[in-house]
Amino acid sequence: MRGFCLLVGNSTLPLRCHRGSNSISEHNLRLLTRGGLHFRYRTGSRACSSTDSDSTETRSSPHKINSSASQKCLPERKAISEMQQTIIKAIKGTRIKLDVNQEYTERNFITPIRAMTEYGLKLQDLEGLKKTLRRSPISDNPPITVFLRRDVESKALEVYGSREALKRAQQQQIEEIQRLRDEENLISKKILKEFYKAEKRNVEKKQRELILKGSGRVVHTAVAINAANCLFKTVAWLYSGSHSMFAEAVHSFADTLNQLILAFGIRKSLQQANPNHPYGYHNMRYVSSLISGVGIFFCGAGLAWYHGFVGLLSPERVNSLYWAFVILGGSLLSEGGTLYVAFREIRNGARHENVSMLDYIVRSRDPSVNVVLLEDIAAVLGVSIAASCLGLAHIYGNPHFDAMGSLLIGCILASVASFIIYTNTTALVGRSIPFEQVQRINRELESDVMIRAIYDVKATDMGNQIVRYKAEVDFDGRELTRSYIDTLDLEIMLQEVQGFTTIEELDAFMLKHGESIIDLLGAQVDRIERNLKQRHPDVRHVDLEVL
Repeated sequence: MRGFCLLVGNSTLPLRCHRGSNSISEHNLRLLTRGGLHFRYRTGSRACSSTDSDSTETRSSPHKINSSASQKCLPERKAISEMQQTIIKAIKGTRIKLDVNQEYTERNFITPIRAMTEYGLKLQDLEGLKKTLRRSPISDNPPITVFLRRDVESKALEVYGSREALKRAQQQQIEEIQRLRDEENLISKKILKEFYKAEKRNVEKKQRELILKGSGRVVHTAVAINAANCLFKTVAWLYSGSHSMFAEAVHSFADTLNQLILAFGIRKSLQQANPNHPYGYHNMRYVSSLISGVGIFFCGAGLAWYHGFVGLLSPERVNSLYWAFVILGGSLLSEGGTLYVAFREIRNGARHENVSMLDYIVRSRDPSVNVVLLEDIAAVLGVSIAASCLGLAHIYGNPHFDAMGSLLIGCILASVASFIIYTNTTALVGRSIPFEQVQRINRELESDVMIRAIYDVKATDMGNQIVRYKAEVDFDGRELTRSYIDTLDLEIMLQEVQGFTTIEELDAFMLKHGESIIDLLGAQVDRIERNLKQRHPDVRHVDLEVL
């Protein structure tokens, strides 16, 4: 056996190696790793250091020794050099590598609402737990309070007494949530009812304001006028027996029903998002307009064609034309009034979005107003055709002209309905915003110092002038780190690093600053999203995925 006495700091560690071997026991290796890699050793009466110099290099040593002493230390220095390499391997092996495929929830956070809904806890149960402030997932909102999931779970076990009782309570909570969702009630109605009362009043006030202006005003005006026209045209048809008047009465009746559907769609589209519909009900305008288009086609055009064919096959003389022309004239004025209201609303909308009126209509930017405009155009043309055909039937005494008028009105209604169905269908399946706007947004993002490039861009029009923008973003890690370093005192950091003597200290240092850089990345994403929404108010939902 060979005896060594290693001095680590002020400690003396006696080590023993087998003769002819420089290896030391695992126990002694653990002792050595606690003191780092710089140490002195003693064998017999000679003292040597792991930093002694030889003939080819010079290093600082805590003790000056002459060359002969250095030569005498060569065998021991060689032995300690080999042990030093072993110690390095031992130190490197003390830190366990992270396995990203293994489940790990020790540092997971949970919000108070989730703690109450998922673990059945009350607000007072959470008061004694450690709180942490984290950046809010919603832009411009203050930081949110979160708890460690393990603390919440421990508290739940303390409240319920056992894991089995906790699981039963969680299952009951899940069933309750599902029941409330099936009844279209939010779970927050039970937990945070007092918080949503004031918010609900504000939403209802906003809904009333929006319904009474813009497209809501246009639709409600059209409902009132078309209902009156339907009544008068029905009376004129009963007096005259005209097929064209019947077609016009059916036309006004279909318009009234369709515009009631549009009014429902406008109101529904303003409803707030909920867990079942996280992006809200913006598409309800397109849905109601699509239903309206189908109704115009089958109820309006279908009945007009049917009555026209009946008139061709069984012609009857038209009577009481005076009242028919009077009512048609009044309808022309009223339909012209609603047409002007719808035209003015579309013109203002096109100016606001800086597009042509034709593009505004074709892309169905405001589907409710589009339907009213097209229905009123069809109504004005229909009244003109009905009056012309009635006049021809009276002049020539041929009732077939009247039946032909009904067929022509049916064709106009079918054309309008087909256009409405097509434009709203393309909007519902997920239509991209104009290419120029996408390019403009992309250029603005790529000009940001934190972004190298963006890929897989998807900018979708969700209706109600709301756009969802999604992109894969290649962030510049160097600029992000530089931005983080700008917030630090590098001199203090340098002194801190120079004072490290163990791997554990370096590990804690790297973890602390690594977590801070991730927080900074989240803050930069929030900043970029906030700037994007400020420049483009119609972009409400932004999803930036980090490559």
